[in-house]
Amino acid sequence: MDEKEQKDGIPYLPEAGEEGVYLRSISPEELEEAIRSKNKNHLEQILDQVSEVDVGAALSNLDPSLIIQLFRLLPNETAAPLFDDLDPDAQEGLLKAMTGKELSSLLEEQSADDVADAIDGVPANLVKKVLDSASPDMRRDVNRLLGYKEETAGALMTTEYLEFRSQEKVKEAIRIIRERGKDAETVYTLFLRDEKRKFLGTVDLDDLIFADPEDSLLSLMNGDAPCCGVDTDQEDVANLFRRYKLNAIAVVNGDGCLVGIVTADDAVDVMTEETNEDIEHMNQVGHLEDSYLETHPFKMARKCVPWIIALIILGTFSSMVLSSFQTSIAVLPVLAAFVPVVTDTGGNAGGQTIALMIRGLALKEFRPRDYLKLLWQELRSALLIGLAVSLFGFIWFTLEQYLGIVALDAEESASVWNGLCWTWEFAENAFRVSGVLALTLFAVIVLSKLIAVTLTMLPAALKKDPAIVGQPLLTTIVDIIGLLVYFGVAEALILAFL
Repeated sequence: MDEKEQKDGIPYLPEAGEEGVYLRSISPEELEEAIRSKNKNHLEQILDQVSEVDVGAALSNLDPSLIIQLFRLLPNETAAPLFDDLDPDAQEGLLKAMTGKELSSLLEEQSADDVADAIDGVPANLVKKVLDSASPDMRRDVNRLLGYKEETAGALMTTEYLEFRSQEKVKEAIRIIRERGKDAETVYTLFLRDEKRKFLGTVDLDDLIFADPEDSLLSLMNGDAPCCGVDTDQEDVANLFRRYKLNAIAVVNGDGCLVGIVTADDAVDVMTEETNEDIEHMNQVGHLEDSYLETHPFKMARKCVPWIIALIILGTFSSMVLSSFQTSIAVLPVLAAFVPVVTDTGGNAGGQTIALMIRGLALKEFRPRDYLKLLWQELRSALLIGLAVSLFGFIWFTLEQYLGIVALDAEESASVWNGLCWTWEFAENAFRVSGVLALTLFAVIVLSKLIAVTLTMLPAALKKDPAIVGQPLLTTIVDIIGLLVYFGVAEALILAFL
């Protein structure tokens, strides 16, 4: 499909990166034109044919006056679902522009957790305006959610769910679902409690539908259903979803009482957020609140510059090492040609280990207390990797010298091309240089992998994000150690005989 196809004024656009898949979408310019036309039927048609996520993204790029105009043109039940898909700045602008009556209507269609997310971090006067416009129940739930620590299950959970007492009948549960299900975050999982609100377990919707109407919910209950506490870290909550294939999980307080639930869509958002943070930390980039294209170049520079400067300062130690071996380099200049190989190999080997450690910690495959086991495991694999790479390296570096890619003598470059390499002296020097490099690579690979394990487990043991020990930081540390090993071995095995 080379050009956009139009149907009722709504364009069909191919989804990025997927050939043959076409989704109805809309650009900010097209949405702005539709709003300015004040054609309610056309706007309702757009909302009917384009996903709320795409409309929300387009709407977030428009002037706040146009956003409020859209919400005033359309019925509340039609426009209100878009609120959750607006970006934080657009949400704040909309809340500021709305009257108290308009806010009340909007809040009626929102869940408490979405409202809490929207007003978390906005000015206090705007928070007061929103809470004053909310119903008493909504105000109580929002205040409770705002009271929980950030990035915990309590801050992530919603209070819009269906809960039942265990002795209730199947037919009664189905009646309640029909009456209140549309207002709940999910109806696929029902949560059971006792008379004191203690969480007992869950009932799956499919089990409920096929059960006898007179059966009690207790007979259908999954008593081994997992739950989490209000202070459980959101990343741990997301891991529970992954491990147990959940679509919702109960959140309980310190007494085991059911206080809310976390749904799968929130868990996916957490996984995405945590993954982005890990990638940023691993590459020593400050956290970006907005997407890459929406981030101002000045803000982008402010996030990157401090880390780069810090790594430059750390790199001073590498310069000191090289400076201290200037005499050795002057005697045998070919040593300088292989410095990038030594430093790059150490950084790459350690980077592989860091990635595996962070993945294992994120998936709860091991914990910091398993440090010695991890060290032993990594030592064995590092020895095998180091042996294989050093053997290949010895052959490869020797080949480079014979082919003249790297010259042993800067004044007279001997190689197979001019026939000057077929002497015992050349072979002896070439083998010594290759031997030094092979031994160095073996040591650097083993050390870099053990250092990577240690550097990753240390912040994890201190309850910090292990991704803060990123590839650039590891590479800088390994560079220093690699250079010391390289020139130390070279002085012992080559320069001592010159």
